[in-house]
Amino acid sequence: MGLVTGGAARSLALAACLVTAAPAAETGGGRRLAALYLEDGRRELTGADLERFPGAGVLWCRRPDGIPQKAAAAWLIGNPSLVLMNAHNFRNRQLEVTRTVADCYFQIAGRNYAFVPDVLELGVEPEARRLHITDDWALLRLAEPAEARPQPIPDPSNLPTGDLTLPVTMVSPAGHENYRGQSSRESCAVRRIDPPSEGAIRRARHDCNDGYGGSGSGLFDEAGRLIAMQSASLSMNQRHAFDIEFHYGSALLIEGRLREALKAQIRKPDSAVPPQGVSGESR
Repeated sequence: MGLVTGGAARSLALAACLVTAAPAAETGGGRRLAALYLEDGRRELTGADLERFPGAGVLWCRRPDGIPQKAAAAWLIGNPSLVLMNAHNFRNRQLEVTRTVADCYFQIAGRNYAFVPDVLELGVEPEARRLHITDDWALLRLAEPAEARPQPIPDPSNLPTGDLTLPVTMVSPAGHENYRGQSSRESCAVRRIDPPSEGAIRRARHDCNDGYGGSGSGLFDEAGRLIAMQSASLSMNQRHAFDIEFHYGSALLIEGRLREALKAQIRKPDSAVPPQGVSGESR
């Protein structure tokens, strides 16, 4: 599928790591478990959390030696066949291919689902030369519908541009390298929403803790509505106080061309997806 989404009005270079499987920092021969900020309110997701935040899943991809490893968070959204995640799972900052869809699968509710290998809709325009925060999204189709409840497509955003304090919950179904649990959630806040950029999408700067593997985490408002998807954080694995200019997380709001693409995808009949691949028990 061709590349989509709107104009590069402003270059928001995709800051921090774009390799979700990068190793965590080491201390004394072991993995360092440290939050980005001075306080760490993350805790493991529960069954009740998964009911409240449906669609939470994990992207798994095979290493060159064929061994699957957890790559990032991903979301079943709109219907049981559509999955939302970050574009940087498949492209680097220079838009070079780093993985193929066929090397990955989606895990949700204890089952694995294959993707349709030739369906990958990216948020970057055909003439784009770099990946940005606000076009760092990708849509894939499952080869068969998942037996799980999808996250609904959010209503149009009415959030104001500028500085604010918006309480959110960051839901990270794939967890983080700097957190002991397999998944996490944290109460935190969006602190600024930048003006619209690529695809009429805005960047949300937030103070939620992050780590390698946290890409694609969902930011939910107090009513439980998905408002944004995590892209990257500055100064990964460096613990400092939040700073709106130098030490913050970046998420893209679910709006503009991304929301349009989600709506267009769910209008496509599931019969358009060939019946290839079968789901299996999770690893």
